[in-house]
Amino acid sequence: MKNVIKFCAVALLVFGACKNEKVEKSSEKEGAEIAMNYESYGDKITDENVMSSDEMLAKFSNMKVGDTINAKFASTINEVCSKKGCWMKLPVGEEETMVRFKDYGFFMPLDAKDREVILEGKAFVQETSVEELQHYAEDAGKSKEEIASITESKRELAFEANGVLLKK
Repeated sequence: MKNVIKFCAVALLVFGACKNEKVEKSSEKEGAEIAMNYESYGDKITDENVMSSDEMLAKFSNMKVGDTINAKFASTINEVCSKKGCWMKLPVGEEETMVRFKDYGFFMPLDAKDREVILEGKAFVQETSVEELQHYAEDAGKSKEEIASITESKRELAFEANGVLLKK
């Protein structure tokens, strides 16, 4: 009887260990597949359950200044900060969102314009001051005349990304 119980316990351990190993291999495959298709910045994120830019615009359109939601969406980069890569602008439907990176913790390549991205983080609507808009225009390499023409604050769609996948 004791031998039967020992045999059952050993069999459970063996089968349990095999089952866990299969799960780990599946995760490794997903990680390798993402690494082959994307460059990863910030927190590790996946390419699953991603909204389109039009779906993201629908979410933004229901928000007021100060509202925040967690989101993951895909888009194409319109513009990247030309000095450090510390922000980027992405089309969201017919509008555009300003993306910054959580805790200034990572930057995008300066040549990332027109590349596809998937980002995950917090979407919100904000009122951006004239000074900040002028600063962004300067970072983008705009002329002094273009910078001086910015005289009004702007309601903007904003996003703080904690992780970004940049398509290779």
